Amino acid sequence: MLLSVLFVLGISLVPAHFKPTGETLGSPFLQQCFEDAKKLVDDAYKYSREESLRRVRKEVVRPHDALRLLKQPRGDTRSAVRSADYMAQTLRLVHDRVHNVHKRSLNATDLLTGDDMLKLAEISGCAARVRLPQCLTVPNLNKYRTATSVCNNLNNPRLGASNTPFTRWLPAEYDDGISQPKGWNRNRTFNNFMLPLVRQVSNNILSMTDAGVVNDDEFTHMVTLFGQWNDHDLSFTPVSPSIRSFSNGLNCDESCEQSEPCIPIPIPPGDPRLPSRPDSCIPAFRSAPVCGTGYSAYNFGGEPNKREQINALTAFLDLGQVYGSEEKLALYLRNLSSDAGLMRVNTEFRDKGRELLPFHPMQVQMCATRRKITNNPNAQEVPCFIAGDVRVDENIALTSIHTLFLREHNRLARQLKRLNPHWDSETLYQEARKIMGAYTQKLVFKDYLPHIVGDEAMKKQLDQYPGYNSEIDPSIANVFATAAYRFAHLAIQPSLSRLDENYREHPQFPSVPLYEAFFTPWRVVFEGGIDPVLRGLLGQPAKLNTQDQMMVDALRERLFQFVQRLALDLGSLNMQRSRDHGIPGYNAWRKFCGLSQPRNVAELSQVLGNEDLARRLLQLYGTADNIDVWLGGVAEPFVRGGRVGPLFACLIATQFQKIRQGDRLWYENPGVFTRFQRNALRSVRLSKIICDNTDITSVPVNVFKVVSRQNRRVLCSRLSGINMSPWRDRSCVGENCFGNTFQEDLYKEDLNNIDLDELDQIDPEVDQDLEVDPENLNNEIQ
Repeated sequence: MLLSVLFVLGISLVPAHFKPTGETLGSPFLQQCFEDAKKLVDDAYKYSREESLRRVRKEVVRPHDALRLLKQPRGDTRSAVRSADYMAQTLRLVHDRVHNVHKRSLNATDLLTGDDMLKLAEISGCAARVRLPQCLTVPNLNKYRTATSVCNNLNNPRLGASNTPFTRWLPAEYDDGISQPKGWNRNRTFNNFMLPLVRQVSNNILSMTDAGVVNDDEFTHMVTLFGQWNDHDLSFTPVSPSIRSFSNGLNCDESCEQSEPCIPIPIPPGDPRLPSRPDSCIPAFRSAPVCGTGYSAYNFGGEPNKREQINALTAFLDLGQVYGSEEKLALYLRNLSSDAGLMRVNTEFRDKGRELLPFHPMQVQMCATRRKITNNPNAQEVPCFIAGDVRVDENIALTSIHTLFLREHNRLARQLKRLNPHWDSETLYQEARKIMGAYTQKLVFKDYLPHIVGDEAMKKQLDQYPGYNSEIDPSIANVFATAAYRFAHLAIQPSLSRLDENYREHPQFPSVPLYEAFFTPWRVVFEGGIDPVLRGLLGQPAKLNTQDQMMVDALRERLFQFVQRLALDLGSLNMQRSRDHGIPGYNAWRKFCGLSQPRNVAELSQVLGNEDLARRLLQLYGTADNIDVWLGGVAEPFVRGGRVGPLFACLIATQFQKIRQGDRLWYENPGVFTRFQRNALRSVRLSKIICDNTDITSVPVNVFKVVSRQNRRVLCSRLSGINMSPWRDRSCVGENCFGNTFQEDLYKEDLNNIDLDELDQIDPEVDQDLEVDPENLNNEIQ
């Protein structure tokens, strides 16, 4: 059939501008489709990049423009997404052009041979995304993690690595069975009912006033923000880089029409706060697809080929949000002018003499909010900060935790240097990074998760370390990233407290409304540094998620609202994202976890312990099968000792169980640390890390629990730190005292060879995320 199609279409010339990559496609027709698709994608990327930067450099930044830039794929992630778009658009053009000739629907992959598809995968770059790395060439493979976590699993080297697909615990459910988001076709029914508009659900179920906030009487706001911090170690789902439709050129911000990658959120009639004209919507964009998924019914191996999404981060608790989850970014974040293994810090400002995060080299207006918020046209602005995760500037509490762990790395590196003066910069950096990774594993499992998933899940799934199992897939599950681990959105207070030395409202820098704390690094630079913010997290309770007081207006009505314009709704965005990812509904996940599946108001009332809420949910959805899993999960009453219901306790515990057991370099795995080092690591406390890296003089022993007779605030001088003596290198004798200078030289040579376009990862070809002067970089590492 393909030969007859090619004959009818009469396409036989390979474009003159085509640059061969060592592979060519099997026919001039397919070659032409690929070239046309490549130009279409490159042009859309270039336009979108330039337009996105133009918008955030304006005096007034719209919230959805800021969010888009925040969620843009960068570096190797962008390369992965670009390859996926090359392949998908090639197949779309094949389909459309064949359809125009035959006037009937044909799957593009039905027209192509297996060799054609393999060659298309090669030339588009998709084949490189699954090619296995040569782990034997990785230095210190059994000692240190790679930045990307490639080769953590030696049998399956990409398992859990960055820029790989989220895993599925249940099959995806798409409108068309392949790719279209649930609810894409407004006339389509699921389980005999149409899905309600997500904004309507948000209005009817999530709405509350900030005056009605109920405080948690057990846990501090640090629990909430530490959860966000931890989430940014595990998952980041980039959106499509294009702001216009590939098929018709439609600008997603200028229309409410659905057209890939645009998935606008319609505003229902009578919306209490947003304009509800027939064409009004909140702009939203699809998550970027994985190479070779979601376009046709079958992939190269003949298996069902539903759309999958990319996790730009590693699946491991490795503090990628500090160090970066890609090699070039990780290298950029290091201070290579020092021989002490330090992280790069800010060269313009200090926090009472202490280090601050470096500024992002990309000068954009996204963080230039000081003049608008303070109404002072002469106020000095500062750029965004840069860290291992792009969301570092999302709010000042998150920025403060980032800063805290940056300082702790440098403190550890300096301490290791004093213990082992013969160690070179590379060894010091890797050893400090390794200790920091153990920190987060201990803090999450021993101190944080028990407060979230409760007693039963901890005992059943997360108690004693069972050992490493190479058969366990640690990859982050789609349902975890899009739903279960977003439970803390309902535990966020409407303001971020800033407290003085006595844990009272700071007289000079009072508490900040949450909607005025987004993208405001200047508050850290000019308004007292991180100490008042951290005291606020320790001294203020979390918001308690109750069934009648769910999401504060700061998130539901004023998200990223820098000026009085259309804001975003985090609740609607959460549900829209789940539908975009084809996440099955509430009852499917209840069944997955061995829980009951309510079928009517009475049964749902029993599960929720709330007949009115059950009735309102079923009025919207028709059946509990259709309830968006994020909403159903956060509506459940808490398990004993936790702050989520039974469904999310199951999903969160299952994910962390897999993360721990599937990590070859987990800190408790014999051989990763010595026995004496493991014993020392057991004493790490977040309270002590705060004491060591700030001017805060007193803290609660357990920073996650409110101050009480059982959890008193103590002087920092009374807290013992980690014993570093087990890290003294006793193998060094005379001339054998050398470190990893060869590897360090390779890193420096690599950095010298990075040109401007590459460094930004930082972005190839037409994209520049980091505007860095290569001459300055060369000077820096001399």
